[in-house]
Amino acid sequence: MSKVKPALLRGFDQEYLPREQLQFNALVDLIRRNFELFGFLPLETPSAERKEVLTSKGGIEKEIYGLRRLADDPDDEAATKGAMRFDLTVPLARFVAMHERELAFPFRRYQIQRVWRGETPQARKGRFREFYQCDIDIIGRERLGYLAEAEIPGVIYRVFREMGIGEFLIRINNRKVLRGVLQNFGVHESKSSAVLRLLDKTEKEDAAHTRKALGQEGLSAKDADRLYDLIAGKRGTQATFAALTEMAPNDTLRQGMEEARKIVAAMRDFGVPESAFAFDLGVVRGLDYYTGTIYETSLVNSPEVGSICSGGRYDDLAGYFTDTRLPGVGISIGLTRLFSRLSEAGLLKAPRRTPAEVLVTTMEDQPMSAYLELGRALREAGINTEVYLEPAKLRKQFEYAERKGFRVALIVGGDEAARGAVKIKDLAARTETSCARGDLLRSVANMLQLPVA
Repeated sequence: MSKVKPALLRGFDQEYLPREQLQFNALVDLIRRNFELFGFLPLETPSAERKEVLTSKGGIEKEIYGLRRLADDPDDEAATKGAMRFDLTVPLARFVAMHERELAFPFRRYQIQRVWRGETPQARKGRFREFYQCDIDIIGRERLGYLAEAEIPGVIYRVFREMGIGEFLIRINNRKVLRGVLQNFGVHESKSSAVLRLLDKTEKEDAAHTRKALGQEGLSAKDADRLYDLIAGKRGTQATFAALTEMAPNDTLRQGMEEARKIVAAMRDFGVPESAFAFDLGVVRGLDYYTGTIYETSLVNSPEVGSICSGGRYDDLAGYFTDTRLPGVGISIGLTRLFSRLSEAGLLKAPRRTPAEVLVTTMEDQPMSAYLELGRALREAGINTEVYLEPAKLRKQFEYAERKGFRVALIVGGDEAARGAVKIKDLAARTETSCARGDLLRSVANMLQLPVA
C-alpha cells in the first residue's frame, strides 16, 4: 500500500499541539466568560449559508468558498446554492431577520466560531484562510441609543485586562466626524468613500504615496497635506477635540462631535480608564456600512501585532432581508490571528488549570483498584486526574508526566500502602513530600492552589 504524505493546505495549516490548544481554549473561555458578564447571549449559526445571503452586503465572491462534493451531484442543493461563511456579521443579519418576532430587543449576542476566507495566507502576520472570530453585537429595533456604543469599549477593556497581555489602547472615532472633516475640505460625497479608504491606510502606506493619491481624488496639494496631517497626527483625546473645534463647523461634523463627546463621557462610567482609550482620527475603518462610532484596539508595547479587536456602529444591519430597521453596534476579535501574534511575541500565559494536573502512578505489585479509587476521589474533589493504566516502570511514567505537562505525580508503593500514606511529587519544583491518605485531597489542592470541593 502506498503511503500518503501527511501535509496541510496552505492557509488551513493552523493546528496546535495539546499545550498550545489548552492556551487557545483558555482564551476562548476567558472571552466567553466576559461576554456573558455583560449579558450577551450565545449564538451559533451554520458553517454554510446560501450564496445570495453571503453576497448581500458586498461579500467579495473571490474570497468566498463554495460547497462541492468530490463526487458531483447536480441535484444537491448545498453544492449549487451554498457557500462557507466568511464572517459572523452577515449570518447574524440573516438570523435576526428570520427570528425578529422571537427575539427580545435590544438583542445582545456573542458568537465564537470559525469562518473561511479566500485571502492570501500570511502565516507570519497571523493571516489564515480558516480562523476563529469572537463577535459581540447589540441590535436594536428601529433605534439604538448611544450608550450601546459606549458599552462596547467596556467589554473590550474587561477582556484584554483579564488576558494580562500588557498595556493596550482602545482607539475610537466617529464616521460622522470623518465625513464632516471631508466636507470641510471640500471632498464631494461621491468621493468620500474612496478618500476614507485611502486614509484608512495612513499607518501602513508611505505618507508621500497617500498624499499623492489624495490629490488624484481632487484635493489640492496643500489640502492633501493638511488632511493627511490631521488624520495621521497622534494626539490625546482632548487635543483631538480641540483640533476639530478649530475647524469650520458643518452639521455633519457638529453631530459627530456631539455623539463623540457623549460616548467618551459614558465610557468612563462603564469603567474604561483614561489611560486605556483615545479618540483618534487615524481610526477610519474603510467599510462603508459603519455610520457612527468605530473601534480599533492595539497593544502599546507591541504595535507590530496590529489591531487585536475592531468594529463599529451600523444603522441598517438587515436591510437586505427585512423592512424592519435594525441598527446595531459590535466588535470582532480575530482570535486565531491574535493567538498567533501573541504567541510569537511571548505574551501568552499558561492557563491556570489544565487537564494535566495530577497523574496517579501505578505499580504492578499493588492492586489497580486502589489506584482507580484514588483517582476517583480526586476527581470528585474537582481535581483533574489521570491514572496511568499501562504496566511500566516508574521512570517511564515520570517521563510521560513531564512530556504531557502534569504538575503533580502521586506514588503509592508497598511501603506507602502499609503506612496509609501517599508520596506527592511536585514535577515543576522537583520536590517530594509525603502525607497521610486522609490529608491527600487538601494537600494536593493546596499545591495546585485550588479550593477543596
